[in-house]
Amino acid sequence: MAASPSTARAINDRLALRLLQDEGPLTAAQLKTLTGLSRPTVADLVDRLSGSGLVHVVGEAGAERRGPNAKLYGLVADRAHLAALDVRTRSVTVTVTDLLGAPLAEATAPVGEDAGTGPAVEKAVALLERTAREAGVERLHSVAVGAPGLIDPATGELRDSTGLPAWHRRLVAVLQERLPAHVLVENETNLAAVAELREGAALGREDFVLLWLGQGVGAAVVLGGRLRRGASGGAGEIGFLPVPGTSGLPSATGCEGGFHELACVAAVEALAAAHGLDPAGALASGHGPFLDALARRLAVGAAAIAAVLDPGCVVLAGETGHQGGPELAARVEAELAALSPLRTEVRATTLGDAAVLRGALLRARDAAQDALFP
Repeated sequence: MAASPSTARAINDRLALRLLQDEGPLTAAQLKTLTGLSRPTVADLVDRLSGSGLVHVVGEAGAERRGPNAKLYGLVADRAHLAALDVRTRSVTVTVTDLLGAPLAEATAPVGEDAGTGPAVEKAVALLERTAREAGVERLHSVAVGAPGLIDPATGELRDSTGLPAWHRRLVAVLQERLPAHVLVENETNLAAVAELREGAALGREDFVLLWLGQGVGAAVVLGGRLRRGASGGAGEIGFLPVPGTSGLPSATGCEGGFHELACVAAVEALAAAHGLDPAGALASGHGPFLDALARRLAVGAAAIAAVLDPGCVVLAGETGHQGGPELAARVEAELAALSPLRTEVRATTLGDAAVLRGALLRARDAAQDALFP
């Protein structure tokens, strides 16, 4: 069945807007080539998008060319403003950008362990408000929060989790109450995977698993180019995976005895100390025996991932993945090849500590554009 004229216009407009987002400013002729639409159709959609305040002329294609055909059209960046928050156990980082994702202001504030839920929330909210003011932004359109813990797939809310600060969950509710903005929350590991998929180590891949190696241990699953959260939002809770070489078995209330016990930052630091290394610089030291021992540990978790999902690629992220870099990734890949018949490439994060915040910003930008684009 052929699309109605209004539906066809909406499809064409969204295609053009996505091209302007991905490719940057384009001439009408370039839009014609990239969309495959006729010249009159492109002229109509440019007029329509300009009239709606989404597109404007940003320059000309070259100094030697003048006139209507030389006009470069781009998205109106200040049509909406976005914010992304990376909420950690003891800190909050905020960035405020325009609709294209260009940074306008960024700030970080510590949140002490002894801070109560109320004061911690107020500190985080005040940081966001202050950063927005510094960026000259009066109203935020979309705000994305990245935090540890499970996201309820039915409600989109951060669920209560043992061991995580109560102020994390309260923060999202307060932001939703106070801001005239669309506020969404996502697990930090999932956001890191979104960023690596679209801009980082997994760019160009349809299937991969991001292994988060930090104070906590987790994984994000991307199959067919889509993030997979699982029935309860817990896909990738690999810290609870029972593995050999630990003190016992994990339980429903704690991951002691799981892969977490082998791969968390505290375990990596203890392994470094056992090799006579300063934990602070061990991952970048190039110390072969230590890196080999760590790679063997990480390969156990990676082999379990490969056996169940066969993703073809594992990205090492979080503090350990970032600091270990390509050298650690290569050693894990070699160990994994000895454990599994399924060929699995292992890559180091290319976004490092910025992955969660960047993923949150991409989610906020997608939400805003979905709301604004016809």
